Amino acid sequence: MNHLGHRQAEARLRILRPDGTPAAGQTIQIDQVSHQFLFGCGAFDAVEMMRTQDEERKTFLAERLRKWLALFNYGTLPFYWGRYEPVEGKTAYCETMAAAKWLREQGVQVKGHPLCWHTVCAPWLMQYSNQEILRRQLERIHRDVTAFRGVIDLWDVINEVVIMPVFDKYENAVTRICNEIGPVRLVREVFDAARESNPEATLLINDFNTSPAYEHLLEELLEAGVPIGAIGIQSHQHQGYWGLEKLNDVLSRFSRFGLPIHFTENTLISGEIMPAYIEDLNDWQVASWPSTPEGEERQAREITEMYSVLFAHPLVEAITTWDFNDGCWLKAPSGFVREDNSEKPSYTALKKLIHEDWETHAMLTADAEGRISFTGYRGGYRVHSPQGSAEFVLRGNLEETVKLSGEKN
Repeated sequence: MNHLGHRQAEARLRILRPDGTPAAGQTIQIDQVSHQFLFGCGAFDAVEMMRTQDEERKTFLAERLRKWLALFNYGTLPFYWGRYEPVEGKTAYCETMAAAKWLREQGVQVKGHPLCWHTVCAPWLMQYSNQEILRRQLERIHRDVTAFRGVIDLWDVINEVVIMPVFDKYENAVTRICNEIGPVRLVREVFDAARESNPEATLLINDFNTSPAYEHLLEELLEAGVPIGAIGIQSHQHQGYWGLEKLNDVLSRFSRFGLPIHFTENTLISGEIMPAYIEDLNDWQVASWPSTPEGEERQAREITEMYSVLFAHPLVEAITTWDFNDGCWLKAPSGFVREDNSEKPSYTALKKLIHEDWETHAMLTADAEGRISFTGYRGGYRVHSPQGSAEFVLRGNLEETVKLSGEKN
């Protein structure tokens, strides 16, 4: 039994030459050029590349993003309200839109993160009443989801709701309104605003809490009719790899909802493990956190295993690793490349999975009627022959006629 059969489909194609006659007996090269599955990573550097005036820095970021694009087809861009709009009315729209459009031009799907969160919340909201904060929160969602519609059609609508009502590290506007109106109403309000602004968007709820508390919240939200498009699960593993037992347990428990599952923020480090006594990862403040050769080999093994399990699960639609390079959040050695952009073993390991093991390439000979057939991973394809080329998309089992253009590429 093919445990990845749900990632594949059958293609039966009739290949026609540019003059419309069957490509009988022709050698046909089949190459997958894109994936349906969303292999993702944080793409915040794209925003910086659009913003910076430092040409040396821009060149450095462009090289980093070139390596990023060699792996991924899905990128997360930052919409933390306190950074996106640090002063009321002054947003990072221009550089964020430029980054999103640039990524789309490279064939990358883009997700915005997040529209509502109690952390990195806009401090200027605190001057307003709770009623006015809620109004402005919904207005913000309408504004940004509408502005980016067609460029960004995936959103983490609300982040970390399980802890939101009891979050007490510092005062913030979102915890205030969550406490007043309750988590279920708040989630319903922000999801409704996002859905009104872009009815075609995929809307996620996202949380690091994988306990039954998150399951209970999801039950309440679905009962209340909240239009959740996918369940977002964070998996920051600074304190060590979850391992197969926890990974399979999480998949089993959240699969019962029958909704698509996105692993939205994955971290596996290649240095010393953060001590287990740390309860809030943000409390681990260090001057440096170096990568080690042994840690890099471990990271590559763990990434290979974790991605393989998730790719094999029929409800998982996306995996996003949070940091592409070392030295980002918490200065962790969490990337696929080091801070100087040199590739780590995890980069090579993931590239092998995505672009070798899980990608379809074949050389076939058309029959007397120009027909070929094959089983391939779902995504975009290009067919080549001495007569020319053409493209098609394999979303499900496909039977169609493909006419080659006269251009050879």
